[in-house]
Amino acid sequence: MPDSQISPKPPSSVTQHYRGRFAPSPTGPLHLGSLIAALASYLDARNNRGSWFVRMDDLDPPREVEGAAHDILESLQQHGLHWDGDVLWQSHRHSAYDGALAHLETITFQCDCSRNMLGHNGHCQGACQKRPECVTTPSATRIGVPQNTSLCFNDQIQGSQNVALGLDTTNFLIHRKDGLYAYQLAVVVDDAYQGITHIVRGSDLLETTARQLFLQQALGFPTPIYCHVPVICNAQGQKLSKQNHAAALENKNAAHNLRAALAFLHQTEPPLELDRPGTILEFATQNWLLPRVPAVMAITI
Repeated sequence: MPDSQISPKPPSSVTQHYRGRFAPSPTGPLHLGSLIAALASYLDARNNRGSWFVRMDDLDPPREVEGAAHDILESLQQHGLHWDGDVLWQSHRHSAYDGALAHLETITFQCDCSRNMLGHNGHCQGACQKRPECVTTPSATRIGVPQNTSLCFNDQIQGSQNVALGLDTTNFLIHRKDGLYAYQLAVVVDDAYQGITHIVRGSDLLETTARQLFLQQALGFPTPIYCHVPVICNAQGQKLSKQNHAAALENKNAAHNLRAALAFLHQTEPPLELDRPGTILEFATQNWLLPRVPAVMAITI
Protein backbone atom coordinates (compact mmCIF):
# COMPACT_ATOMS: atom_id res chain seq x y z
CA MET A 1 0.00 0.00 0.00
CA PRO A 2 1.47 3.41 -0.90
CA ASP A 3 2.06 5.48 2.23
CA SER A 4 1.90 8.96 0.70
CA GLN A 5 -1.46 9.38 -1.02
CA ILE A 6 -4.38 6.97 -0.96
CA SER A 7 -7.03 7.84 -3.55
CA PRO A 8 -9.91 5.42 -3.00
CA LYS A 9 -11.50 3.94 -6.07
CA PRO A 10 -15.26 4.35 -6.51
CA PRO A 11 -17.50 1.30 -6.98
CA SER A 12 -16.39 -0.57 -10.07
CA SER A 13 -19.28 0.37 -12.34
CA VAL A 14 -21.48 3.45 -12.53
CA THR A 15 -24.32 1.16 -13.59
CA GLN A 16 -23.89 -1.00 -10.50
CA HIS A 17 -27.13 -1.65 -8.61
CA TYR A 18 -27.51 0.86 -5.79
CA ARG A 19 -27.27 -0.70 -2.32
CA GLY A 20 -27.76 1.59 0.67
CA ARG A 21 -28.13 0.97 4.38
CA PHE A 22 -29.13 2.40 7.75
CA ALA A 23 -27.10 1.17 10.72
CA PRO A 24 -28.43 2.33 14.11
CA SER A 25 -26.95 1.42 17.48
CA PRO A 26 -29.40 0.00 20.06
CA THR A 27 -28.50 2.57 22.73
CA GLY A 28 -32.00 4.05 22.83
CA PRO A 29 -35.10 4.67 20.70
CA LEU A 30 -35.11 6.55 17.41
CA HIS A 31 -35.42 10.32 17.64
CA LEU A 32 -35.93 12.96 14.96
CA GLY A 33 -32.22 13.21 14.17
CA SER A 34 -31.90 9.49 13.53
CA LEU A 35 -35.13 9.51 11.50
CA ILE A 36 -33.66 12.21 9.25
CA ALA A 37 -30.57 10.08 8.57
CA ALA A 38 -32.68 6.97 7.95
CA LEU A 39 -35.09 8.84 5.69
CA ALA A 40 -32.34 10.43 3.59
CA SER A 41 -30.69 7.04 3.13
CA TYR A 42 -33.99 5.36 2.28
CA LEU A 43 -35.12 8.01 -0.22
CA ASP A 44 -31.78 8.16 -2.01
CA ALA A 45 -31.84 4.37 -2.42
CA ARG A 46 -35.46 4.14 -3.53
CA ASN A 47 -35.20 7.13 -5.88
CA ASN A 48 -32.28 5.36 -7.56
CA ARG A 49 -34.31 2.12 -7.72
CA GLY A 50 -31.90 0.54 -5.30
CA SER A 51 -31.98 -1.77 -2.32
CA TRP A 52 -32.03 -0.52 1.25
CA PHE A 53 -30.82 -2.58 4.18
CA VAL A 54 -30.87 -2.26 7.95
CA ARG A 55 -27.92 -3.33 10.07
CA MET A 56 -27.98 -3.27 13.86
CA ASP A 57 -24.66 -2.02 15.21
CA ASP A 58 -24.90 -3.97 18.47
CA LEU A 59 -21.17 -4.25 19.12
CA ASP A 60 -21.04 -2.55 22.51
CA PRO A 61 -23.21 -4.42 25.06
CA PRO A 62 -22.35 -2.08 27.98
CA ARG A 63 -23.93 0.85 26.10
CA GLU A 64 -26.99 -1.00 24.83
CA VAL A 65 -30.45 -0.39 26.25
CA GLU A 66 -32.65 -3.43 26.72
CA GLY A 67 -35.42 -3.51 24.13
CA ALA A 68 -33.94 -0.64 22.09
CA ALA A 69 -33.22 -2.77 19.01
CA HIS A 70 -36.82 -3.97 18.88
CA ASP A 71 -38.10 -0.42 19.38
CA ILE A 72 -35.89 0.93 16.58
CA LEU A 73 -37.09 -1.68 14.11
CA GLU A 74 -40.70 -1.10 15.14
CA SER A 75 -40.33 2.66 14.63
CA LEU A 76 -38.86 2.17 11.17
CA GLN A 77 -41.77 -0.08 10.23
CA GLN A 78 -44.36 2.31 11.66
CA HIS A 79 -42.82 5.13 9.61
CA GLY A 80 -43.07 3.05 6.43
CA LEU A 81 -39.31 2.56 6.15
CA HIS A 82 -39.37 -1.09 5.12
CA TRP A 83 -35.99 -2.66 4.42
CA ASP A 84 -34.88 -5.39 2.04
CA GLY A 85 -33.77 -8.80 3.26
CA ASP A 86 -33.01 -9.65 6.87
CA VAL A 87 -31.55 -7.32 9.48
CA LEU A 88 -27.80 -7.90 9.85
CA TRP A 89 -26.71 -8.04 13.50
CA GLN A 90 -23.09 -7.12 14.14
CA SER A 91 -23.10 -9.23 17.31
CA HIS A 92 -23.33 -12.27 15.02
CA ARG A 93 -20.37 -11.25 12.87
CA HIS A 94 -17.36 -11.74 15.14
CA SER A 95 -15.82 -14.47 12.97
CA ALA A 96 -15.75 -12.05 10.02
CA TYR A 97 -14.02 -9.41 12.15
CA ASP A 98 -11.54 -12.03 13.37
CA GLY A 99 -10.65 -12.75 9.76
CA ALA A 100 -10.16 -9.08 8.94
CA LEU A 101 -7.98 -8.62 12.02
CA ALA A 102 -5.78 -11.52 10.94
CA HIS A 103 -5.49 -10.04 7.43
CA LEU A 104 -4.25 -6.76 8.91
CA GLU A 105 -1.69 -8.40 11.21
CA THR A 106 1.35 -6.99 9.39
CA ILE A 107 0.27 -3.37 9.92
CA THR A 108 -1.16 -3.60 13.44
CA PHE A 109 0.38 -3.62 16.91
CA GLN A 110 -0.69 -4.34 20.48
CA CYS A 111 -1.19 -1.35 22.74
CA ASP A 112 -1.56 -1.47 26.53
CA CYS A 113 -1.20 2.28 27.07
CA SER A 114 -3.29 3.74 29.88
CA ARG A 115 -5.73 6.58 29.25
CA ASN A 116 -3.21 9.05 30.65
CA MET A 117 -0.63 7.91 28.10
CA LEU A 118 -2.93 8.39 25.10
CA GLY A 119 -2.97 11.62 23.12
CA HIS A 120 -5.66 13.68 21.40
CA ASN A 121 -8.94 11.77 20.87
CA GLY A 122 -7.46 8.70 22.55
CA HIS A 123 -4.75 8.07 19.96
CA CYS A 124 -1.67 6.08 20.90
CA GLN A 125 1.54 8.10 21.02
CA GLY A 126 3.73 5.03 20.51
CA ALA A 127 5.00 4.51 24.06
CA CYS A 128 3.97 0.83 23.96
CA GLN A 129 5.93 0.31 20.75
CA LYS A 130 9.14 1.68 22.26
CA ARG A 131 9.25 -0.81 25.14
CA PRO A 132 11.69 -3.70 24.53
CA GLU A 133 9.53 -6.28 26.34
CA CYS A 134 6.46 -7.92 24.80
CA VAL A 135 3.04 -6.69 25.83
CA THR A 136 1.58 -9.19 28.30
CA THR A 137 -1.19 -7.14 29.96
CA PRO A 138 -4.67 -6.80 28.39
CA SER A 139 -4.10 -4.83 25.23
CA ALA A 140 -5.89 -3.21 22.34
CA THR A 141 -5.08 -3.70 18.66
CA ARG A 142 -4.24 -0.55 16.74
CA ILE A 143 -3.45 -0.04 13.10
CA GLY A 144 -0.34 1.91 12.25
CA VAL A 145 -0.83 4.73 9.76
CA PRO A 146 2.32 6.08 8.08
CA GLN A 147 2.85 9.71 9.05
CA ASN A 148 2.69 11.03 5.47
CA THR A 149 -0.59 9.28 4.62
CA SER A 150 -3.38 11.51 3.33
CA LEU A 151 -6.73 10.57 1.85
CA CYS A 152 -8.89 12.48 -0.60
CA PHE A 153 -12.55 11.77 -1.29
CA ASN A 154 -15.61 13.62 -2.44
CA ASP A 155 -18.68 13.74 -0.27
CA GLN A 156 -21.92 14.22 -2.20
CA ILE A 157 -23.08 16.96 0.18
CA GLN A 158 -20.05 18.18 2.11
CA GLY A 159 -17.79 18.33 -0.97
CA SER A 160 -14.11 17.56 -1.41
CA GLN A 161 -12.29 16.22 1.65
CA ASN A 162 -8.54 15.94 2.12
CA VAL A 163 -7.54 14.30 5.39
CA ALA A 164 -3.95 14.08 6.65
CA LEU A 165 -4.69 10.79 8.37
CA GLY A 166 -1.08 10.10 9.32
CA LEU A 167 -1.00 13.33 11.31
CA ASP A 168 -4.60 13.58 12.56
CA THR A 169 -5.54 10.00 13.43
CA THR A 170 -2.43 7.88 13.52
CA ASN A 171 -2.44 4.50 15.26
CA PHE A 172 -6.22 4.25 15.55
CA LEU A 173 -8.09 1.55 17.43
CA ILE A 174 -9.68 -1.47 15.73
CA HIS A 175 -9.98 -3.98 18.63
CA ARG A 176 -10.48 -2.90 22.23
CA LYS A 177 -8.78 -4.11 25.41
CA ASP A 178 -12.08 -5.58 26.60
CA GLY A 179 -12.23 -7.82 23.52
CA LEU A 180 -14.89 -5.81 21.67
CA TYR A 181 -14.35 -4.79 18.06
CA ALA A 182 -14.15 -1.11 17.25
CA TYR A 183 -16.76 0.52 15.05
CA GLN A 184 -14.23 1.42 12.35
CA LEU A 185 -13.32 -2.17 11.52
CA ALA A 186 -16.80 -3.64 11.86
CA VAL A 187 -18.48 -1.07 9.63
CA VAL A 188 -15.92 -1.59 6.86
CA VAL A 189 -16.19 -5.38 6.98
CA ASP A 190 -20.00 -5.31 6.99
CA ASP A 191 -20.35 -2.70 4.24
CA ALA A 192 -18.20 -4.90 2.02
CA TYR A 193 -20.09 -8.05 3.02
CA GLN A 194 -23.43 -6.44 2.14
CA GLY A 195 -22.10 -4.93 -1.08
CA ILE A 196 -23.00 -1.41 0.00
CA THR A 197 -22.38 1.09 -2.81
CA HIS A 198 -23.76 4.28 -1.22
CA ILE A 199 -23.56 5.43 2.40
CA VAL A 200 -25.91 8.25 3.40
CA ARG A 201 -25.55 9.15 7.08
CA GLY A 202 -25.23 12.04 9.52
CA SER A 203 -22.39 14.55 9.25
CA ASP A 204 -21.23 13.62 12.75
CA LEU A 205 -19.68 10.54 11.12
CA LEU A 206 -17.79 12.46 8.43
CA GLU A 207 -14.59 12.53 10.48
CA THR A 208 -14.59 8.72 10.72
CA THR A 209 -14.65 8.26 6.95
CA ALA A 210 -10.92 8.59 6.32
CA ARG A 211 -10.17 5.77 8.76
CA GLN A 212 -12.71 3.59 7.00
CA LEU A 213 -11.19 4.38 3.61
CA PHE A 214 -7.76 3.42 4.94
CA LEU A 215 -9.11 0.07 6.15
CA GLN A 216 -10.94 -0.53 2.86
CA GLN A 217 -7.66 -0.07 1.02
CA ALA A 218 -5.77 -2.32 3.42
CA LEU A 219 -8.39 -5.08 3.13
CA GLY A 220 -8.82 -4.76 -0.64
CA PHE A 221 -12.47 -3.70 -0.39
CA PRO A 222 -14.24 -1.33 -2.80
CA THR A 223 -15.00 2.19 -1.60
CA PRO A 224 -18.66 3.23 -1.46
CA ILE A 225 -19.91 6.69 -2.39
CA TYR A 226 -20.33 8.81 0.73
CA CYS A 227 -22.97 11.40 1.55
CA HIS A 228 -23.18 13.11 4.95
CA VAL A 229 -26.39 15.00 5.70
CA PRO A 230 -26.42 17.79 8.31
CA VAL A 231 -27.36 16.95 11.88
CA ILE A 232 -29.78 18.80 14.14
CA CYS A 233 -28.23 20.90 16.89
CA ASN A 234 -29.77 22.80 19.78
CA ALA A 235 -29.01 26.42 20.65
CA GLN A 236 -25.97 25.26 22.66
CA GLY A 237 -24.52 23.55 19.59
CA GLN A 238 -25.19 20.04 20.90
CA LYS A 239 -26.21 17.39 18.38
CA LEU A 240 -29.67 15.97 18.89
CA SER A 241 -28.78 12.53 20.22
CA LYS A 242 -29.66 9.82 22.69
CA GLN A 243 -26.79 10.98 24.90
CA ASN A 244 -28.37 14.45 25.07
CA HIS A 245 -31.76 12.95 25.96
CA ALA A 246 -33.44 13.57 22.61
CA ALA A 247 -37.14 12.79 22.74
CA ALA A 248 -38.12 9.41 21.31
CA LEU A 249 -40.25 9.40 18.18
CA GLU A 250 -43.97 8.92 18.74
CA ASN A 251 -44.90 6.21 16.25
CA LYS A 252 -48.52 7.34 16.30
CA ASN A 253 -47.32 10.64 14.80
CA ALA A 254 -45.39 8.97 11.99
CA ALA A 255 -46.87 11.11 9.20
CA HIS A 256 -46.04 14.31 11.09
CA ASN A 257 -42.53 13.06 11.86
CA LEU A 258 -41.86 12.29 8.19
CA ARG A 259 -43.04 15.74 7.14
CA ALA A 260 -40.73 17.34 9.72
CA ALA A 261 -37.78 15.28 8.49
CA LEU A 262 -38.51 16.16 4.84
CA ALA A 263 -38.68 19.86 5.73
CA PHE A 264 -35.30 19.61 7.48
CA LEU A 265 -33.85 18.06 4.31
CA HIS A 266 -35.37 20.89 2.21
CA GLN A 267 -37.45 18.51 0.13
CA THR A 268 -40.77 19.24 -1.59
CA GLU A 269 -43.61 19.26 0.91
CA PRO A 270 -46.08 16.42 0.27
CA PRO A 271 -49.69 17.50 -0.40
CA LEU A 272 -51.78 17.70 2.77
CA GLU A 273 -54.16 15.01 1.55
CA LEU A 274 -51.33 12.49 1.85
CA ASP A 275 -51.79 11.52 5.47
CA ARG A 276 -50.26 8.04 5.69
CA PRO A 277 -46.55 7.15 5.87
CA GLY A 278 -46.74 5.00 2.75
CA THR A 279 -48.23 7.70 0.52
CA ILE A 280 -45.92 10.36 1.95
CA LEU A 281 -42.88 8.20 1.23
CA GLU A 282 -44.09 7.40 -2.27
CA PHE A 283 -44.38 11.11 -3.02
CA ALA A 284 -41.05 11.89 -1.33
CA THR A 285 -39.27 9.14 -3.28
CA GLN A 286 -40.53 10.45 -6.61
CA ASN A 287 -39.55 14.02 -5.72
CA TRP A 288 -36.25 13.34 -3.91
CA LEU A 289 -33.51 15.78 -4.90
CA LEU A 290 -30.20 15.28 -3.13
CA PRO A 291 -28.82 18.71 -4.22
CA ARG A 292 -31.55 20.38 -2.14
CA VAL A 293 -30.11 19.05 1.10
CA PRO A 294 -28.22 21.93 2.77
CA ALA A 295 -24.47 21.62 2.28
CA VAL A 296 -23.69 22.32 5.95
CA MET A 297 -22.57 20.15 8.82
CA ALA A 298 -25.37 21.12 11.24
CA ILE A 299 -28.62 23.04 11.43
CA THR A 300 -29.74 24.66 14.67
CA ILE A 301 -33.38 24.35 15.64
